[in-house]
Amino acid sequence: MGKTLLAVMLLAGVSGVAAAADATLQAAVAGTWRAPENRARDVWRHPVETLGFFGIRQDQTVVELVPGGGWYTEILATYLGEKGRLLVAGADPASPGGQRQQQRFAARPAVYGAVKVGMLDAKAGRFDFGPPGSADLVLTFRNTHNWVELGEAQTRAVYKAAFDALKPGGVLGVTDHRLPESRPQDATASTGYLHQSYVVKLAESVGFKLAGSSEINANPKDTADHEGGVWALPPTWTNKDKDREKYAAIGESDRMTLKFVKP
Repeated sequence: MGKTLLAVMLLAGVSGVAAAADATLQAAVAGTWRAPENRARDVWRHPVETLGFFGIRQDQTVVELVPGGGWYTEILATYLGEKGRLLVAGADPASPGGQRQQQRFAARPAVYGAVKVGMLDAKAGRFDFGPPGSADLVLTFRNTHNWVELGEAQTRAVYKAAFDALKPGGVLGVTDHRLPESRPQDATASTGYLHQSYVVKLAESVGFKLAGSSEINANPKDTADHEGGVWALPPTWTNKDKDREKYAAIGESDRMTLKFVKP
């Protein structure tokens, strides 16, 4: 067999595996069991493309930081299933927020039955992301600006905990609201927007290397200068009916999508 033919066959095999993974991820995103309001946001959050950019695979151990209402959790839990492992690190399981999360998981065992629960309390510096060096992928969606509000030391501590949780070669995937570099960013990110360069510098300060950035979640209509900050935009609508048509025309925020690797 010639080297050229062998190379083509090997590439075809790799492409076939990738295509199968994409199809499985697409199926997890397309599930009719997802809440209609969650599915409606796919056009802004691009879950298939975003998770694909981060290199997710079904056999990975994945940590999702501060899942909130669980928009991504229901996709991740379905996609990883029994082949992989999903740990969500948010509110203390004993807290009201943690109990609500566990009730949500218990109500849908077919989806969340295999999900493990950790903890992330940036204010108190308490982290449980699983054993050190155990994760293949750590994901944080629109959380960094909240940690920055607490202080740079607390934010760096979260990123360091993520670094410690990852295996060598593991990936940290980050999305957050993006502030134009020409505009000043205050110390607490009071508008909810961050400079992309700030997030890169933050991650690199704890040992990560930037592996790539993507415009998957970019929105050029977002000027990042709204009354009430990013929360003026959907889905929060902090200004309620004031200028609602204007904000609806903009859509959700312009977001950075960054992939970091632990050397």
